[in-house]
Amino acid sequence: MRKLLLALLPFLLLQLSCSSGHPDPNTLVMIIESSPTNLDPRIGLDAQSERIDELLFDALVRRDERFNLQPSLAERWEIPDPLTYVFHLRHDVHFHSGQLLTSRDVKWTLDSLLSGKLISPKASTYNSISSVEAPDDWTVILHLNKPYASLLWNLADGAFGVVPYGSAGNFGQQPVGSGPFRFVSAHQDRDLIVERNDSYWGPKAHLQRVRFIVVPDETTRALELRKGSGDVLINALTADTVHALQREPNLRVDTTEGSNYAYIALNTRDTILKDVRVRQAIAYAIDRKQVIHYLMGDMARESNSVLPPQHWAYNPNAKDYPYDPATANRILDEAGYAKKNGYRFQLTMKTSTDATTRVLAAVLQQQLRAIGIDLQLRTFEFATFYADVSKGAYQIHSLRWIGGNQDPDLFESVFATESFAPKRQNRTFYSNPRVDDLIRQGRSTIDPEQRKCAYYELQEIVDRDVPYINLWYFDNVLVHTRRVQNLHISPAGNYDFLNTAELAN
Repeated sequence: MRKLLLALLPFLLLQLSCSSGHPDPNTLVMIIESSPTNLDPRIGLDAQSERIDELLFDALVRRDERFNLQPSLAERWEIPDPLTYVFHLRHDVHFHSGQLLTSRDVKWTLDSLLSGKLISPKASTYNSISSVEAPDDWTVILHLNKPYASLLWNLADGAFGVVPYGSAGNFGQQPVGSGPFRFVSAHQDRDLIVERNDSYWGPKAHLQRVRFIVVPDETTRALELRKGSGDVLINALTADTVHALQREPNLRVDTTEGSNYAYIALNTRDTILKDVRVRQAIAYAIDRKQVIHYLMGDMARESNSVLPPQHWAYNPNAKDYPYDPATANRILDEAGYAKKNGYRFQLTMKTSTDATTRVLAAVLQQQLRAIGIDLQLRTFEFATFYADVSKGAYQIHSLRWIGGNQDPDLFESVFATESFAPKRQNRTFYSNPRVDDLIRQGRSTIDPEQRKCAYYELQEIVDRDVPYINLWYFDNVLVHTRRVQNLHISPAGNYDFLNTAELAN
């Protein structure tokens, strides 16, 4: 059915070419795939919640293009010792209600998470904080119970947003922030409207209003763009659809290098996959260039690390596995996995029903067959698939990190021995004492060079041991009507391009 829709897409677009209405000159319409689950920045964890929250709320610090941290609400900060962080706030920030933002609001935001009174999946992120002080209106002091170098990252835009003092559990229904846009209205599974905050302390947005419309179906998203009832979307179309829309005179496609990352996970507790030589051979057997070209329309780049290349801790010299089936065969021969009737052994890959994921699995099946591995595919609805993966009940699976790989503290979550599934996210059950030591070093020191050295070595070891096979970094692909101008896409692929976007009417 999907192939039929893609084949008919140019025809459908043509039929709608004369049905364009007159777009509102003051409103940009952005197409999103689903409604945000909760616009309280203390609670919402899904991509739509976090990206829209970045427009509505301010954090203590912000991320730049290389994922370094820069001033935001905090115009400066000091770390007199590893257990004490002192933030000095701007004096000119107001909430959308007109109320002045002070240290009392920052303390309330953190205390509501630390106290347990607000039920939030984000609460554990801040468990290194033992207490919060607000000695005056413009100073916030955080006292930690243990050194935690990633604390600042968890106080940055996307992960954190300051809410007004007294904000309760239902705050997400009518959120009041201090960001460049203010909340107007939301209707579940239909739309969400925000307007420019004309009193914003920073550079003012050019757009007067943004209406986010929820369109779950990809073909419908493409049609909304073509007929002009939608102005822009980002990372929400397949390569086939993007290439079809590139031929439309009223649309533009902007592509930039992104940070979202795809990988193959190998269960190191498995009888066969516990042998590092098998894992290395599989990595050599995958022709990533071919997949990127034919399956992804060249809208991705090969990866050699969980961290994106723009990151300050990214190691460009970490081991890579170029396509080399001869080396893969030699490794397996030397390891004693002889072929019998054309095959050495059988492995099973679990996948979801997502069409792109299933096609990728079929390609991998073919490529591994060339080195004598019989890869069986098992497809499940996403909820079942993800439940199995979360428990470590698989041999091989493929997923992606969207945003989570922008902080090197991810290494602790996915590669530390103490982070084994199902309680944590080390679903490969990978364990290496040196990696554990480097994770502790990276988390406990605030010296950027020491952290960088620790993470450089860690990437080299993990790439050698191959609990993950690095696949690629997805490009950010933004499709928009020509009336939308002055777009600047960040590597993270979030919605901050709306801060500079303009409408030419």
